[in-house]
Amino acid sequence: MSFFAKLADLIRDETGGEVFEYALVAGLISIAAIAVIGSFGTKVFARWNSINSSM
Repeated sequence: MSFFAKLADLIRDETGGEVFEYALVAGLISIAAIAVIGSFGTKVFARWNSINSSM
């Protein structure tokens, strides 16, 4: 088989597509979680310190 025939077979092959989709969704969820934690993390930390110092 030539290089181009193997490349065409690889492009037409659909096995493993679901794994890629699940990995993509998991990655996007992780990025969203990191963004939410980053935006609210400082506020929660400040509130925690305020409550801690008032005790």
